[in-house]
Amino acid sequence: MTSAELTALAAIGEGKYGQAFPSFGPERRGAPVMAFVRVSETPIVTREKVYEPNIVVVLDPTLLKIVNVEAGLKKGGIVILNTSKSAEQIRKETGIKAKLAIVDASKIAMETMRVPITNTTMLGAIVKASGVIGLKGLDEPINHRFGPIAQKNINACTRAFEETKVVEG
Repeated sequence: MTSAELTALAAIGEGKYGQAFPSFGPERRGAPVMAFVRVSETPIVTREKVYEPNIVVVLDPTLLKIVNVEAGLKKGGIVILNTSKSAEQIRKETGIKAKLAIVDASKIAMETMRVPITNTTMLGAIVKASGVIGLKGLDEPINHRFGPIAQKNINACTRAFEETKVVEG
């Protein structure tokens, strides 16, 4: 949810329209949770769940074994993954055919922030793979949200941007 909110705030800061919201069901603590973001050049009038996303972001690579992350993905869509595996390994193990953007956000988070929290780290991968917002546009929302630890988050985000590999489907 944090990544979704920061993405929407960055879009708004760039003069676009942004909307972020979670999807809470009967989840238990530790269960997969979904959050949605819409970014547009025009006002956003819908508040419903996104059924056909352009982009799917997976922070926890173990979800690939239990969730079809390509379900509903629009043609030409992107799956952005936090993984230490290569695109070839991911395709072989999961059958994902879509364009992939991969980055080892867990490693970057541990090395940069000393915690295994990948939400802001993955923002760098989102920016690199999609271009929907600018990397510098994230600075203000991250600073506002994280205060004294913001710079570590910005550093992790920037490093993920630099290390993300985008591979066509």
